[in-house]
Amino acid sequence: MQRDPFTDQDRRDMGFRGIKEETVAAQLALFRKGTPWITLHRPCTIGDGIAGLDSDEIETLSLRYDDAVAAGRVMKFVPASGAASRMFQALLRQQESVTEVSDDDLGLNRFMKNLDQFAFHDDLEAAARAQGVHLGTHIAHRRFHEVLEVLLTSRGLNYGSRPKALVKFHRYEDGCRTPLEEHVVDAAAHLLDQKKVVRVHFTVSPECEPEFSHSIQKIQARYRGEGIQCCITTSPQHPSTDTIAADSENRPFRDRHHRLLFRPGGHGALLRNLQAAQGDIVHLSNIDNVVHGRLKGEIYRYKRALGGYLVMLQDQIFSHLGRLKGGHAGSSQISEALAFAKENLSLSPPMDTPGQSAAERAEFLFARLNRPLRVCGVVKNLGEPGGGPFWTEDPDGVLSLQIVEKSQVNVSVESQRAVLNASTHFNPVDIVCGMRDYRGRPFELEPFIDPNTYFISSKAHEGRQLKALELPGLWNGSMAQWNTVFVEVPVSTFNPVKTVLDLLRPEHQP
Repeated sequence: MQRDPFTDQDRRDMGFRGIKEETVAAQLALFRKGTPWITLHRPCTIGDGIAGLDSDEIETLSLRYDDAVAAGRVMKFVPASGAASRMFQALLRQQESVTEVSDDDLGLNRFMKNLDQFAFHDDLEAAARAQGVHLGTHIAHRRFHEVLEVLLTSRGLNYGSRPKALVKFHRYEDGCRTPLEEHVVDAAAHLLDQKKVVRVHFTVSPECEPEFSHSIQKIQARYRGEGIQCCITTSPQHPSTDTIAADSENRPFRDRHHRLLFRPGGHGALLRNLQAAQGDIVHLSNIDNVVHGRLKGEIYRYKRALGGYLVMLQDQIFSHLGRLKGGHAGSSQISEALAFAKENLSLSPPMDTPGQSAAERAEFLFARLNRPLRVCGVVKNLGEPGGGPFWTEDPDGVLSLQIVEKSQVNVSVESQRAVLNASTHFNPVDIVCGMRDYRGRPFELEPFIDPNTYFISSKAHEGRQLKALELPGLWNGSMAQWNTVFVEVPVSTFNPVKTVLDLLRPEHQP
């Protein structure tokens, strides 16, 4: 008789999170199976999976987008629950070190030398003064540890633990802005409907909700004075999307109190939040991809074009679906829909099955077109870490367009490594999502996940190694079965802040 792997306490812990026992058992089976690889067929390039836009097209698409915005169809969705710890990782290591800082530590020296160039400088100076720390004197005498303590810990600004969304990025004549504020400013510039309402949704960590709420209220009050209603909503990552951790033997990992350890399931867990936002046309952006206001014009131009591209495709898709529904389409309508799917959505449905009736062909095409749609801006690959656009091959030989991370590719296979290295473009997570079907009803998003795009990584807890399970990524496996279009946008639209020193780049300076 097989021993029950779970105790009554385990089941109470699962119930508290809203996780079913069979879900945990299925996750443990994935650890035993290991991380699956995606098979790359070829990189997407201009004219082969990536569309390019000329100036006339950009203008035409922007006008179509403006109509959708005016009708109140568009909102913005920004995952913002991540902490700034990775942004300040190098400084955190220095702050926690007991050894003296060496002269060749260029990162720390550059940070201290340019401290007055950061938007948070004045706040840091005030916090330091309250602690009896004089920034100029401490830096001159290379007493960096005390400066870092005020910057990174609860003794001062606590930037080592605060959400990245609430770190001051940019300085203006009338004050400084956080990424949270920059995203609202962006939305107010190109998402404002005819009733002067703008809609933005942020995902936040539960412990930071009060601080987010305070910042949001200030932003809303400021825009109310300009006659603009900022409908800013937030949601936490739901505990039911946490995943079980496993030990080296793929058994449930237990902490020192012998309790099961659950961990956040990665940004793929936010698909539930995206669904709950009930959007129609949704701009999806990373929290740290913002730019100083003096450079926003070009960025808005291309965001409007991406939105217009989606509206154009939606109109065409809905028209074809109207003719295909019910299985009564004629051969010419089926042929037109197939040609559209191949040319505009890079779909190659197996339509030459012997003996397949017209009704069966129409039904198949209807199912392939009646899916969520995403138009993804991609930029030329400049060596940034992250995913890129590829043609991938399913086990049955069907090709599709996907955003693929390096961690999903078996680089030990020479042919796969060669395709990966031949990539010409990068995914900056500038995505416009069509979330409703041809009847105007919200899609259920879960059926379009590729469950075989999970990822297993190595982590540590209480000094012990463990295996962590990440759900299919929000813009990777979670959208794998969406209809996907890649459009080239200029690299000027991609301005991420991955480390604090990135804020010294010209695009983040006034």
